[in-house]
Amino acid sequence: MKIGFIGLGIMGRPMAQNLLRGGHQVTVWARRAESMQPLLAAGAVGAASAAEAARGAELVISMVADAPDVAEVMRAVASAASPGLVAVDMSTIAPAAARRIGEELAAAGVDFLDAPVSGGEVGAIAGSLSIMAGGSAAAFARALPALQCLGRNIIHVGGSGAGQVTKAANQIVTGMGVLAVAEAMAFASKNGVDRARVREALLGGFASSKILENHGQRMIERNFKPGFKSWMHEKDLDIVMQTAHELGLCLPGAAATAQMFNAMVGSGLGEEDSIAVLKLLEGLSGQ
Repeated sequence: MKIGFIGLGIMGRPMAQNLLRGGHQVTVWARRAESMQPLLAAGAVGAASAAEAARGAELVISMVADAPDVAEVMRAVASAASPGLVAVDMSTIAPAAARRIGEELAAAGVDFLDAPVSGGEVGAIAGSLSIMAGGSAAAFARALPALQCLGRNIIHVGGSGAGQVTKAANQIVTGMGVLAVAEAMAFASKNGVDRARVREALLGGFASSKILENHGQRMIERNFKPGFKSWMHEKDLDIVMQTAHELGLCLPGAAATAQMFNAMVGSGLGEEDSIAVLKLLEGLSGQ
């Protein structure tokens, strides 16, 4: 399949590499030309613009920062689209923004999927992402062979915007989960108990989770290298709270977690992994 791939950051670069490994013809574009170099060395074709990346493609995938970036990229894609093009945005943006972009592309004759992911850099590298897609069943079916190079749990959730609703729900669970594990680690440490032993014990009961297993270990090792930066989780939880306000929906746990991530960014921890919320808790507790 001829695929245009736009956005080559922490997530986008390994995703594009997995498409190449899957035998697809991939044309890449990123705002920073140096981001393209590893893909060009692996066999991708470089484009001078988002529109050029879309020209002649059967499928275009974008993985960029936020809704304004997605809208800008997708307008460029629509300007160069061939008949039958499916555009897939795998960024995390507000559901309402995804619906608006889908409507714009439909008017230009382009099918659109909002298909955000979960799994972080590790999942992007391994091709094991969880992909939650919103849009038409026909567009999903056409995009599926490419998506199967990127993830293992690939679900067509519903119509336009449904993928972003699902991702927002995911960020509620993961944000609160990271904060819960960080609180448990801080609690154990303040009580003078070995955090590694506490984690081991909790993994054998109902408190067990992937977050405790993976991120709990990284907290113990003090490994705050970003796989998913704190400012990104702050942005995602802002989407959650903004949507909740629009719906008149009470989400007290998500609201408290959003405030913790706001504080992380305000404290200069925005470029560190979201698990660095442990540092914030330790600072507040004099640890």
